[in-house]
Amino acid sequence: MTQAPAWVSDLSEIGAVLGDKAYDAQAVLDAIEHCGATAVIPPKVSRRIQRNYDKYLYRARADIECFLQRLKQFRRLATRYEKLAQNFHAFLSLAATIIWLL
Repeated sequence: MTQAPAWVSDLSEIGAVLGDKAYDAQAVLDAIEHCGATAVIPPKVSRRIQRNYDKYLYRARADIECFLQRLKQFRRLATRYEKLAQNFHAFLSLAATIIWLL
């Protein structure tokens, strides 16, 4: 969380930054706004003034998270069994294809 503002400030030409409630800190939101992007981060319940966010775009973040969890079920990907980047990319493509077919 302490490195998030520095990470966001290095991004260029982005339209939106998707994140969960853990990134609902004012420093992160200010860094995203400074880049010219939209923060799609739901506000924490403890915030006095609740911000609005695009709920439909936030659902896309959930889809991405679910896809990454399905990829981690392939042990070769989770443990980085392949040593060469070419082989790792090939197995990543195969795993993504299998997930897409199911």
